[in-house]
Amino acid sequence: MSGDKNKIKAEDFTKNLREARDSSSPEKILDMIPYGNLIGSKARLCEEKLNLMLDPRQSNIGNPSLPAIHGGVIAGFLELASIIEVLYWLEIDCFPKVIDFSIDYLRPARYKTTYASCEILRQGNKLVNTSVIAWQDNKNLPVASARCHFLIN
Repeated sequence: MSGDKNKIKAEDFTKNLREARDSSSPEKILDMIPYGNLIGSKARLCEEKLNLMLDPRQSNIGNPSLPAIHGGVIAGFLELASIIEVLYWLEIDCFPKVIDFSIDYLRPARYKTTYASCEILRQGNKLVNTSVIAWQDNKNLPVASARCHFLIN
């Protein structure tokens, strides 16, 4: 069973979450999600704000004539940013389940480093709503924005 080697035990997941929060290292949470490594993302804290970076990778190109990053990679990157934000800042010990994800593609994401930042808009007992943007050269000119709703209980 090759899929079992990527599964993390619930107690290890909870322990890793606590370690990441205690050591101010969101990268430890990202390391638990194989997709983050696949697309080349990194997580950093900058002035108490969580930012994700997506390194340019040939495998992420969707339109080689521009070249531009594939829209599916951008969507996955924004969903990943929302998940990391929820896991890092909220005192939950379970993996959030996506209920709804809506993305707006605003301009082509060129073949260069892409950044994402997320904001938790609302947290209830069972649901969390987030808003996330991706940009490249200028945060005021996002390449995409998304809203995500998670079940956390």
